[in-house]
Amino acid sequence: MIEAFEKHFKEKGYQQPTTIQTAVAEPLAAGKTVMGIAPTGSGKTLAFTWPLLPRLEAGAGIQLLVLEPSQELALQTTRVMREWTGLIGLKVQSLTGGANLRCQRERLRKSRPDVVVGTPGRVLHLLDNRYLKLDDLKTMVIDEADDLLTDDTQAVVEDIERQTPLDAQLAFFSATMSPQLAQAEVIFGKDVIKCDVRKQDHSRGPVQHGLLYARTMAQKAQVLEQLSYTKNFRALVFFSSIKTLHYTASRLRHDGVSAASLGGRQRQVEREKVMRQFRKHQVKLLLTTDVAARGLDIPKLPAVVNFELPTSVNEYIHRTGRTGRQGEPGLVINMGDDHDFRDLKHLLADTEYKLEPMSINAHRLTTGKSSRNKDAEPVRSQNNRQLRQGQHRREDSVQKTVHRTLDRFSKPTKRRHKKQRKNKGIRLRHRREHADQ
Repeated sequence: MIEAFEKHFKEKGYQQPTTIQTAVAEPLAAGKTVMGIAPTGSGKTLAFTWPLLPRLEAGAGIQLLVLEPSQELALQTTRVMREWTGLIGLKVQSLTGGANLRCQRERLRKSRPDVVVGTPGRVLHLLDNRYLKLDDLKTMVIDEADDLLTDDTQAVVEDIERQTPLDAQLAFFSATMSPQLAQAEVIFGKDVIKCDVRKQDHSRGPVQHGLLYARTMAQKAQVLEQLSYTKNFRALVFFSSIKTLHYTASRLRHDGVSAASLGGRQRQVEREKVMRQFRKHQVKLLLTTDVAARGLDIPKLPAVVNFELPTSVNEYIHRTGRTGRQGEPGLVINMGDDHDFRDLKHLLADTEYKLEPMSINAHRLTTGKSSRNKDAEPVRSQNNRQLRQGQHRREDSVQKTVHRTLDRFSKPTKRRHKKQRKNKGIRLRHRREHADQ
């Protein structure tokens, strides 16, 4: 580590580099093609930041390209790298989909960055339209490589790699190994030094994995409501379906729960606002999908909730890796019924995860009890009952308004009123005449 980095490292209170940071430092600094596999939260971003940045020369063109699978992760990596590039006079720019394309082109032209962090689609678009040039590139980092080297994005990543210099260095980083990532040497035609430290790395804190019985979406939403009233509780809530995510987010907000959503076709400005609110503890529940939240680093996140259970071990690892980072304790809550739990236990049978039954009562989460009990449908809190009473009052008010409106339209028109008065007058006159006789 260079002197400027070492000084800042100590100022931030770091004790020593993590296992993955130590393992990849020398081969990366030597220009080798490296594959770093380490658990979530083990410091993989800094693992390639520290050895690669000192190799760059300020103002000599784009020399380092980092590809990320999502806008949020690209912006997060940009923030981390900017903290260290500023120490040695380098410039970094993010290029992500969802951001203003014209502004990105202008910034590329005016600021002339040394480092670019982007999503594959936007980077390839700018390359194909000659707004981005990689003639001076020294290193391309494929972060979250198990996700980027899939059927959906692998072709895009390969197209980008073909537009880099032949002698450019490649680096792959991931928390899990996928079949495509295992074939990286064949795909890119380079000898790869593999640094897999998953067994040696112990940087993760103790994480408790629980099973909380909730059969229907309504029951699951009620559980989230109760959890949101628990003191100091914050959680990333994972969904497999964007439709279910939007439905649940709408329901929770309607019931007064502090919740926000991340996913779908949100603009980048909206995504940044949501993440900022969650990091500042202004939002208790952040509802998201696997793609949107992959790789996100949220310091001291207390819990992760699987509203819809993952269907693969890798998916479970990436979801649950958002909590218990950097030695902090964490909690994972898996919601479902007996059938869901049986499938999840079978899925995780060959892993080290131990699933414990949980129950919730009066905003208290307890373990070691049967997950299916009288609390399966949580009793609403006093605050929530008041919200419901307010909702009923609003509904009564709406119904009264509707009835008044219907009554008004069901009453006779002005002409009919006039005719009725005329007929009434005629009847009264006839009665008087009859009485006089």
